[in-house]
Amino acid sequence: MTGLRQQMRLAYRGLGLTLLAAGCLLLLEGEALVRRGQPRPLLVRKWVRRFGRCVLRLFGVRLHAHGPYADQGTCYPAAADNGVGRVFVMNHRSGVDIAVLFAVVDAHMVSRHDLAGFPLIGLGARRIGTLFVDRSSRRSGADVQMEVGAALERGEAVVLFPEGTVYADDVVRPFRPGAFKAALRAGAEIVPLGIAYVAGDEATFHSPSLIGHMVQIAKLPGLEAAVEIGTAIPADDRDPVDLRDAAHAQVQQLVDRARRRLPGPAPQPAAESTGLATPD
Repeated sequence: MTGLRQQMRLAYRGLGLTLLAAGCLLLLEGEALVRRGQPRPLLVRKWVRRFGRCVLRLFGVRLHAHGPYADQGTCYPAAADNGVGRVFVMNHRSGVDIAVLFAVVDAHMVSRHDLAGFPLIGLGARRIGTLFVDRSSRRSGADVQMEVGAALERGEAVVLFPEGTVYADDVVRPFRPGAFKAALRAGAEIVPLGIAYVAGDEATFHSPSLIGHMVQIAKLPGLEAAVEIGTAIPADDRDPVDLRDAAHAQVQQLVDRARRRLPGPAPQPAAESTGLATPD
């Protein structure tokens, strides 16, 4: 009986996700045609936020979000008071992280390059301004850093996972420097976030593929997640290494705080990475 229920959840959520993605994309493009005078980034943020929250409901995710703006039930704005976009940095633990981020911050994602070729998902990702990077190509990484800088100057925010890959525990691995170099060049704030999932479930990435991972999650009755949003770190004249280390320390603190909001023990540290995420 359990196996049948899992298959029914998988079918329901798979169909639901497909219809939801197609519907939100069509409604976004339709509204863009009707409201040609409204800046596209504003429309994108609105529909991405709706999509993220609907995905969380579809997959039975109970989200505890705390910190600036989240405590008021609103999304963290893309731009700071000076008009420059923000750089959001977070640990990466699951494919669900993306929906969580869509629900709590107004920002573009930086994703692995092969996602661009996924049916429907790739099309939607391209239309909402996702930046794609080939982790095996230095030139691709440099190009994305330039795109990140241009987006920040336009007042658009970007989300990065500076660990460079996915891990299944609460230990925040060393950050890569790209996000912080781009933030310093643009004069952008760094906003740290930390996420944790209930230990013992199947939320974290263990499958060898993104699709296999999401199938694993779709079979669950539901799951709990907690995300903590920290204090913005100004990109002043400090050294990029110091900026990186300050952000890393705060993300670890936020992960620990998020863990305390969830029932059960923390997962045991894992030595291996899964390779789901994209380096900055």
